[in-house]
Amino acid sequence: MSYPEVGVGLPVVGLRGPDAVVEIATAADELGFAAVSVFERLLVPAAPDWVNHAGLPRESAYDALETLTYVAARTERARLHTAVLVPLFQQPVVLARRVATIDQLSGGRMDLGIALGWLSEEFVAAGVPERGRVAAFEESVAVLRACWGPDPVSFSGAHYTVPMATLGPKPVAPLTLYGGGVARPAIERAARITDGLTLAHRDWESTCAAIRWYHEAGGSGPIILRAGPMKPHPMLQGPVGFTPDTILGDLHRAAAEGITRVDWDLNLINTPIPDQIAALKTLATHLP
Repeated sequence: MSYPEVGVGLPVVGLRGPDAVVEIATAADELGFAAVSVFERLLVPAAPDWVNHAGLPRESAYDALETLTYVAARTERARLHTAVLVPLFQQPVVLARRVATIDQLSGGRMDLGIALGWLSEEFVAAGVPERGRVAAFEESVAVLRACWGPDPVSFSGAHYTVPMATLGPKPVAPLTLYGGGVARPAIERAARITDGLTLAHRDWESTCAAIRWYHEAGGSGPIILRAGPMKPHPMLQGPVGFTPDTILGDLHRAAAEGITRVDWDLNLINTPIPDQIAALKTLATHLP
């Protein structure tokens, strides 16, 4: 039976602490899983009238890049992936340097999944104006690529300027940029300006639609799917997937849909860490 590569989502939300992150990351590394991944959540709105339509975890999350730096020092081979990070929350020249530093310290294991973002409260808190947000995001991608390219680096755009400079460190090798999103324009943008696609699985209908949009827009890069059992919420359709009982069938379907790697995340329903490790050990026996 054919399967895609399999990575592991890390427990970056809640009160489990850094020991839980390291325990899952080192288990994934030792068991031969392809990658570990984290997501970014700047804040969770707490206004009385806010409705959690997307089913976001209400606990705060560790910073994505700080977490991957911590994990990189405790693992040897698993790739390090953000699914996804929002570049607009920081200056792209600073982000480029942070990401390249992790790549250097980890021996070239860093991948970067990015997206425009969607939660208005996060943009307000980060001081990102609503007007021109898409253009600024696309320009930030161009700045990242410029910063990772040969010196001297320079960039002049409507939103960002980098004076001619020697700028580093550089990645060990050209980084793969994965674009993410939910709506069709975001998926088409990923096909146009990034090297691959990274998706959060809600149900097969929406996942397959996103993959179709990506290919129709000319995207031909690798596709990473972050998936695991989810709590019911208004955006979720169909049966719950990617449980320990269904994972082999779900991976087989993922391969059939052209997905390159599935990062299996058992944290969205607060699966205890010992249960996660037991499930990973079982799954590892079925993988090449």
